[in-house]
Amino acid sequence: MSAPLVFPQIDPVAFAIGPFAVRWYALAYIAGLVGGWQLSARLTRSGSGRVTPRDLDDFLTWATLGVILGGRVGYVLFYNLPVYLDHPLEALAIWKGGMSFHGGFLGVVVAVLLYCRHRKIPPLCMGDLLVTVAPIGLGLGRVANFVNGELFGRVAPDAPFAMIFPHGGPLPRHPSQLYQAGMEGVLLFAVMLTAWFLGGGRRPGFQFGLFLAGYGIARIVGETFRQPDPQLGFLFGGTTMGQWLSLPMVALGAWLIRRALANPPALPGTPE
Repeated sequence: MSAPLVFPQIDPVAFAIGPFAVRWYALAYIAGLVGGWQLSARLTRSGSGRVTPRDLDDFLTWATLGVILGGRVGYVLFYNLPVYLDHPLEALAIWKGGMSFHGGFLGVVVAVLLYCRHRKIPPLCMGDLLVTVAPIGLGLGRVANFVNGELFGRVAPDAPFAMIFPHGGPLPRHPSQLYQAGMEGVLLFAVMLTAWFLGGGRRPGFQFGLFLAGYGIARIVGETFRQPDPQLGFLFGGTTMGQWLSLPMVALGAWLIRRALANPPALPGTPE
């Protein structure tokens, strides 16, 4: 058994002004939304030409609501429903933690559909832009999970990067948050940007399908290192809820990629 790494004791509160505390987790959400918004506005110049920077400016509030409301509803429904049925008002206590990526993703999808219907924008064109920059927020969110010492990995005494987490018991565990930050954030972001500049942004639905398949695969792999949520534990055959929720993403993503490649690419967007 190799000596475990020492968990860095980082204060989850980035800064405080009187009684008002700002946590790294909240900053990760803000940086992901703002950074994605700014980059996606630049990407409109090389996309299908159906979405403008102004469309993205106006959509930012919709995206924020979709992420927060969808993420919370998803966590309540997928991960802890019995508790919230007994204590329904606790579902509103977002500051206590408990967000689901799959729920947040569905929340943004609903926001895109409503917004695009109102603005008469093809939903897939808007979706292609948003998912291309989504790994920014995903990666930062996983780093914030690590800072909080939450969502840690499975016991792995012989793993080279194993460490003892403050709330994970005495045995060293995989720092699975960092593994997932690398796969869902850095690697997926590189794949999405490369595909965009190779013409994926001019094939409506291609980027969206690539993100669904890429994230789904990254999440399924990452879950093999991550400790399941204690209220759920392992499911059938040692699988986890995150893996089961990711399987439909991979299937739908593969179908969208095939569909997009079967159609001719759109003309490049015109710079402002």
